[in-house]
Amino acid sequence: MSNSDSPIRVVLWRHGQTDWNVENRFQGHSDIALNKVGEYQVSEAAKVLAALRPDRIISSDLIRAQATAAALASLTDIKVEIDPGLRETNGGLWEGKTGAENRAEDFNNFIRWIDGEDNPAGTVGERRSEVADRAVRAIKKALADKTDQLLVVTTHGGT
Repeated sequence: MSNSDSPIRVVLWRHGQTDWNVENRFQGHSDIALNKVGEYQVSEAAKVLAALRPDRIISSDLIRAQATAAALASLTDIKVEIDPGLRETNGGLWEGKTGAENRAEDFNNFIRWIDGEDNPAGTVGERRSEVADRAVRAIKKALADKTDQLLVVTTHGGT
């Protein structure tokens, strides 16, 4: 079959808002829950995504992404499959700190990273290329041997 006969579609869905998003704190691998606004956001977005009739839902293992995926799962009766490969960037020494704190403490490295360079986040964290590689592996694994599939990937902004 050609690609047009059996399309594979992927929807990338970033988790809802957390208190750390509001405070501009680098979340990374820190396991921060959704706040009330985030819970509302995902419940509304889940209605739109459910109308697309997804076949599968995969999610980062962090609670903010799992809660986001759960909102869609509750409407579709699709079991969420957890894959740590979809986690947010390991922010190293930047995690839990605000953007202002990270600029003050690690200006050159932080600005380079913000500008899109492939330097390690927070000196000892992950490179953008490493995050992309693991996320692509997770998505390819989920799509292996699949056709005519709508896959919802619940993940993070950096991922």
